[in-house]
Amino acid sequence: MANIKSAKKRILVTEKRTARNKSIRSAVKTSIKKVDAAVAAKDKEAAQAALKSATSKISKAATKGVYHKNTAGRKISRLTKAVNSIA
Repeated sequence: MANIKSAKKRILVTEKRTARNKSIRSAVKTSIKKVDAAVAAKDKEAAQAALKSATSKISKAATKGVYHKNTAGRKISRLTKAVNSIA
């Protein structure tokens, strides 16, 4: 256990950030699953709506530093490609 005041503060801050990051990651994963489910059901309108929401969440996560910008770009690209593959 930390004895120094600054180390104790770092522990608290780290816990807060970890919780925030975990929440954001979870929301992103859920939105990705919604897009995948719509693509599997071949429901183009639902897939496009879910894609718009997922893209927003992923971009926001990258802005906040939860995801690296290339990771976010890769995720968005793959989702967009999947939605566009629906005939």
